[in-house]
Amino acid sequence: MTKLRIAIHGAAGRMGKRLIALGSLDPELRVVAALDAPDNPDLGADAGELAGVGRIGVPLASQLLEPVDAIIDFSVPAAAMAIAAESAKRKIPLVLATTGFETEEKHRIQEFGADIPIVWAPSMSMAVNLTMKLVATAARVLKDYPNGTDVEIIERHHRFKEDAPSGTALRFGEIVADVMGQSLKAHGRSGRTGKRPLQEIGFHALRTGDNPGEHTIVFGMLGETIELNVKASNRDCYAYGALRAAKFVARQAPGLYGMADVLEL
Repeated sequence: MTKLRIAIHGAAGRMGKRLIALGSLDPELRVVAALDAPDNPDLGADAGELAGVGRIGVPLASQLLEPVDAIIDFSVPAAAMAIAAESAKRKIPLVLATTGFETEEKHRIQEFGADIPIVWAPSMSMAVNLTMKLVATAARVLKDYPNGTDVEIIERHHRFKEDAPSGTALRFGEIVADVMGQSLKAHGRSGRTGKRPLQEIGFHALRTGDNPGEHTIVFGMLGETIELNVKASNRDCYAYGALRAAKFVARQAPGLYGMADVLEL
């Protein structure tokens, strides 16, 4: 069996190292490139050793020199935009897992999708994406609940996360609003806010320790409550999802895809 050749962009980061480690163990994949910033002090070191799995014969580099079948990006917005442009130029399928993009950057990613297949999702976790399906179902059923339904989204991440609310939390909100029609967002509350409007979705971002990710979506009615909670205990769930997405995107025509497409939800 011919293995799928993948490059990891952001390979020296926490997620990048787990992708190197788990990707090198996957019988269907071959990690052939590990990419990071030009000023990274570990450039030239073996990516497998940096990831704690021993030598894999792939040096950490700042440029893609090897032919690859797909690229997985877990980096920061500026770096992600650069690798997305490079992928589009070289017609390389892309898994884009970075979050925190500005509106103009999102528009550029959509344009890149005309040239290459891109799996673009705020979370690569299979459990998170299944929960998104459950949230859409709950929203549809509760849309016309007597006296209305209040929706609040609570997310927890590690102290190093730079954007808030998380891209995943915002996506949960979009799913709910698309079905139930809320037009307002409240990012935390303080002072005399008055009666809670039904057309509002509340977002609350917690940053604690090394929490890899947790989301709770609360549907509150008068008399009963539903809470959907999805929690990661380590980062491997995101890596496994991204690796599965790489296998999917390498076979697709140009366009934008989500994890729902990957998982056939």
